[in-house]
Amino acid sequence: MTRTSLPRWLEWAREIQALAQSGNAYAVNEYQRERYRRLAEIAAEIISEHTQVPYEPLAADFHAQTGYATPRIDVRGAVFLEGKILLVKERLDGGWTMPGGWVDVGDTPSGGAEREVSEEAGFRVKATKVIGVYDANRGGSLDLFHAFKIVFFCTLIDGTARPSLETSDVAFFGRDEIPAQLSGFRTTPRHIRDAFAAQMDPLQPTIFD
Repeated sequence: MTRTSLPRWLEWAREIQALAQSGNAYAVNEYQRERYRRLAEIAAEIISEHTQVPYEPLAADFHAQTGYATPRIDVRGAVFLEGKILLVKERLDGGWTMPGGWVDVGDTPSGGAEREVSEEAGFRVKATKVIGVYDANRGGSLDLFHAFKIVFFCTLIDGTARPSLETSDVAFFGRDEIPAQLSGFRTTPRHIRDAFAAQMDPLQPTIFD
């Protein structure tokens, strides 16, 4: 397994937050809950100390997390047209990514990917294969919560390129035309390489970390 390139302080802070959240879920009295609440605050203090993220909203976000802590699920749709891959430009950072996002409660993973492609790019698609299941934080992301990423191969049904509230541009790119600026952890060069490989070879097995 590839060693994460995350800074150790972020790994520690994530683990402390997860322990605090899970511990609070099983706490049996106010004394225990207060101790786990303090652990969440320590995790927020660590991250705030090393980043530009203000402490107060970060601590509030950590306190808002309930239940046993598990990784979140991010889905992406790999859509091809005439050998070119569909990418959208994120308004948030100006980087390009395969359309996608967090899976909503009630979504199926494939349904979430199909919905995100429609909402962010304007195309109706059908998810037909899982290209890969990735540990989304192995690439050095500074995202605060651990996540898994599922990239689906999607067949284009119909639609017209249409930006959204979250995306400012929609375009198809060849293998040698991929924009230099990708959108952080949302899509990495590895995800794009794997998507093109799956497009070239439909029998390629699913990739997983």
